[in-house]
Amino acid sequence: MFAVLKTGGKQYKVQAGDVLRVEKLAADAGETIQFDEVLMLGGDAPVVGAPLVDGAAVKAEVIDQIKGEKLIHFVKRRRKHSSKRTKGHRQKLTLIKITEILASGATKAAPKAAAKAAPKAAPAAASADDLTQLTGVGPAAAKKLNDAGITSFAQIAALSADDIAAIDAIKVKPEWVEQAKELAKG
Repeated sequence: MFAVLKTGGKQYKVQAGDVLRVEKLAADAGETIQFDEVLMLGGDAPVVGAPLVDGAAVKAEVIDQIKGEKLIHFVKRRRKHSSKRTKGHRQKLTLIKITEILASGATKAAPKAAAKAAPKAAPAAASADDLTQLTGVGPAAAKKLNDAGITSFAQIAALSADDIAAIDAIKVKPEWVEQAKELAKG
């Protein structure tokens, strides 16, 4: 069985056990990575994606981070008093070994990513108030207030002098409490 995968703007036809040099990936040696952009699965019953094959994935192990061979760019202009210039560069590459081709591997990984994203989205949906409407509260201060558990104008309006002193994350100003009372009313 083989697969055609896409990474780094290029397409590669791979089988289990193949060793490839691909554009640099953010992974260390020994890590296992999964390519979800599979364009085609071949074998007994070939499957061609439109543009990708749903649920297909290719798993690979990172062998090493390497540099490619040196490429030389030489420029020479003709005639007298001309100039020459030589430049070179070595492309950073990742050496990977294909471990397996999964016809239904990507669908198993997607719910885990959705489950991790759901808890972060829930607090944002619960906070209906934009704390940056208070004078002197910018995005950084609003984030510190949210981290301290204060997400609405009503919570700020209900703060007493002792509560304000107890908040270590940010110094809450008494003017914010007054403004929050007005904004909480509507």
